[in-house]
Amino acid sequence: MICNKRIVLTGCNSGIGLEVLKLIHKSNTVFCVDKNIDKLKAYENENVFVFQKDVSSKEAVDEIFEKALEKMGEIDIFYANAGYPYYEEMNYCDWNRVARMFETNVFSPIYSYQKYVEYLDGRKGVFAITVSAIGTMAMPGFTIYSASKFAMHGFQEGIRLEKPENVQLTCLYPVATETGFFKAANEIEFKKPFPVQKPDVVARKMVEGIEKGKDTVSPCVLFDISKQLMKFVPAVKTAYLYLEKRKFKEFKQKVKELNK
Repeated sequence: MICNKRIVLTGCNSGIGLEVLKLIHKSNTVFCVDKNIDKLKAYENENVFVFQKDVSSKEAVDEIFEKALEKMGEIDIFYANAGYPYYEEMNYCDWNRVARMFETNVFSPIYSYQKYVEYLDGRKGVFAITVSAIGTMAMPGFTIYSASKFAMHGFQEGIRLEKPENVQLTCLYPVATETGFFKAANEIEFKKPFPVQKPDVVARKMVEGIEKGKDTVSPCVLFDISKQLMKFVPAVKTAYLYLEKRKFKEFKQKVKELNK
């Protein structure tokens, strides 16, 4: 388990981030960042610092680094976990709605990486990102979210080819996780994509992956197997997406009925 490290952890008031915090807060110094901090207050002590901040701007990331260094002195691990989804039919024209998601899910972690490499200045450090399995296979209803995660998947593939040797880059690829993620995606209830994992399992796998220096962490064995199966038997992917599209069709019908 990770020990005696100074860690910045974003998006940790709920879900995977909160479960990661539960695993690391007793043996490390953690600078916790989230725009909501109601659950984080219970962990606040001389080794856990809570900072309420929306990470979606350059100024916010700059302030996170400033405050984290002020409180901890150094940053051994920076885990850019913050992000959020939409589950919806993309039947609208709204530049700002798309931009808001990319500011949080894409621009913020990329700029955080740039800041962290600059801060390290050749010293060893770990930069971690929650990417998502949906960044490798898009899903109906999650078009904009998928696009943001595809962007991060492309970023980690590219930057891995040119990053300095002193930086360990570990990326998490969870499938649907049983968290408040789905309520954030849409206030109207919808059927979750298959399969669904528990956040504590995902968090444990990620912490182990960071400790072992892994490039990527895929906590769902079933997803890994299915990706290979879909690759060699395309009919499997067609059948899977058909089922997910049917769920989305049911959701659209529910929205239609509620809007009558």
